[in-house]
Order: sequence, then structure tokens, then C-alpha cells
Amino acid sequence: MQLTVQGPGNRRAQKNGMGRRGLSRIYQLGLLKLAVGSIALLAASQASAHYPFCSCELNEGEIHCTGGFSDGSSASGVTVDMISYDEEILANAEFDGDSRIRFERPDGEFYILLDAGPGHVVEVDWHDVEGLM
Repeated sequence: MQLTVQGPGNRRAQKNGMGRRGLSRIYQLGLLKLAVGSIALLAASQASAHYPFCSCELNEGEIHCTGGFSDGSSASGVTVDMISYDEEILANAEFDGDSRIRFERPDGEFYILLDAGPGHVVEVDWHDVEGLM
């Protein structure tokens, strides 16, 4: 003689025409929907992220830099520092309304630091300034 014990969940599933497979399938579909929703949310957050950029060139003895963000927004008002390798600030200024800035060319090695807040930092080493090398 075989005795089968059923819990209340199993009886309810059988009453609705679903066995263990039906509940398992519903559970799998729920997990699939959760996974797809999570991926969509992650993709949306990545799509709205924007990253700063800064490019510099030597022009008539001055260093001209242009900056901005990958989403097309302006860097107007963002502070930029020119720093020596000895960590001395040689010059600082803010991007103008066209997201441009000019510095006098310093003697020695330096880098240009655009710091628009956490996660929005760009360094341009003097080797990367077009026309200096």
C-alpha cells in the first residue's frame, strides 16, 4: 500500500488543472520576465550615462582645449587645471560658453585635468597635446 501526502499548494494546482510542471513553468516565466526587466533597466541606465572628453592642441604657442560630454552636453563652466608633474597647479580656468579654454604653454612636463565630479574626470598628458611632439 502506497501513501501519498499532498500539501495545500499541490491540491490547489491540481484543482486548477496544473500539476508540478505547470507551477514550474509559471515560476520559470516569472524569472524570465524579471531577468528581461533587469537587463532593460541596466541598458537604460547605461544609455543615459555620459562621459567627459577633452582634447588639446598647440596653437600659436598656446594650448587650446575643447571639452564636453559624450551625450553632446556642454562643458561650459567646468574647471580645468594645468598641473606640473611635481603636482603644482600651473594654471586653472573654466571652459567658456563654447566649451573651449586656452593656456599659455608652460616649461616642462604637465597634464591637464578636467574634473566635472565623481566619475567625470579626464587627464590629458602633455604627450597627448597635438602639435607638442
